[in-house]
Amino acid sequence: MSSESNRTVYVSLACDLGIAAAKFVVAGVTGSSAMLAEAIHSVVDSCNAVLLLWGKHASARAADSEHPFGYGKELYFWTLMVAVLIFSIGGGMSIYEGISHIVQGHRSTRQVWDYTVLAIAAVFEIMTVAVAARDFRRIEGKKAFWSAIRSSKDPTVFTVLLDNLAAVAGLAFAFLGIFLGDRFGLPYLDGIASILIGLTLAAVAVVLVRESKGLLIGEGMDKQTLDRIRRLAESDQAVIRVAGPLTMYFGPESILLALDVEFENGLSAAEVTAAVDRLEKNIRTAYPRIKRIFIEAESLSKGQPESKLPFEPSRRIPLGRK
Repeated sequence: MSSESNRTVYVSLACDLGIAAAKFVVAGVTGSSAMLAEAIHSVVDSCNAVLLLWGKHASARAADSEHPFGYGKELYFWTLMVAVLIFSIGGGMSIYEGISHIVQGHRSTRQVWDYTVLAIAAVFEIMTVAVAARDFRRIEGKKAFWSAIRSSKDPTVFTVLLDNLAAVAGLAFAFLGIFLGDRFGLPYLDGIASILIGLTLAAVAVVLVRESKGLLIGEGMDKQTLDRIRRLAESDQAVIRVAGPLTMYFGPESILLALDVEFENGLSAAEVTAAVDRLEKNIRTAYPRIKRIFIEAESLSKGQPESKLPFEPSRRIPLGRK
């Protein structure tokens, strides 16, 4: 996790803790279902920030005998837990509270307190969204929003961004539910606002589940990048053809790469080794996030003097290096 994503999570956590306390107090005073749903949302957001920070801490552990490729995927696991928390507690409880409010027909009072807290919360949530959006753009560049979400391999910033965008939408639903319910004497609109808040959180959770699932089960680099890596390897004077390549993310900044390389005829073992060194150096220079490279070499030296054969014709041997 970069310093930008760390800052985003800490800013979100500080804002959510303060906002949650204020919302719970006001929900108790006014009896607003939408305000209670918003309070639950803020608590869930705070828990999410803690889980993301823990995920970063756990993912930074060094590789060992049980996990030779490290613990980078811990971050993706805890992102999945965040999605489950948003869906089950944030979305589920908000929908339940909204339905209960509609059935009971309770009408909120002292709306001035609701409006005051909603306005303060909106200011802090918008500030958090601005920080998260700026850091997200700094990391992902000028890609379209949903394209950047799909291509991002660091779930920390976009999780906070989506969560806080949902919070802003929830505040808008809460305001409309409270205002319109009071204006037209329709208390059930407050409950409908709570249900809409829950559905918004459920939608965010579905997006997070989809993204974290792909990374957990072994997502690789995009096709355009793989094509560039293949062309880079095939530009080496000792290489005839490269099959693959195969990649897998073990964390936002850790990628494994496997290449199946066919070398020129008659290369000696020393020449093949030198070519492998060049390939690794060139690939790591162009793509610093590729931390481990495994190269499987195939000799095409059939018919050459045996002294020139580093290995049997068409026999493949791994020349991987970390």
